[in-house]
Amino acid sequence: MNVERGVRIVAGTMVLISVALAVWVNQWWLVLAAFVGLNLIQSAFTGFCPAEKILGQCGLKPTHQA
Repeated sequence: MNVERGVRIVAGTMVLISVALAVWVNQWWLVLAAFVGLNLIQSAFTGFCPAEKILGQCGLKPTHQA
């Protein structure tokens, strides 16, 4: 698995957890989903993604650059 797939898995999992917690605990958990979405958007523009750096340090293969 490469870093890009890892970031997608982490982001998707965080959104699903956020929605579940919003349904069963408190709607304020939707702030977490908004934060994940905003982080994905800013990383598309800036190229900086904290999750990508963490997953890279955990041993995932870097995404192939063309």
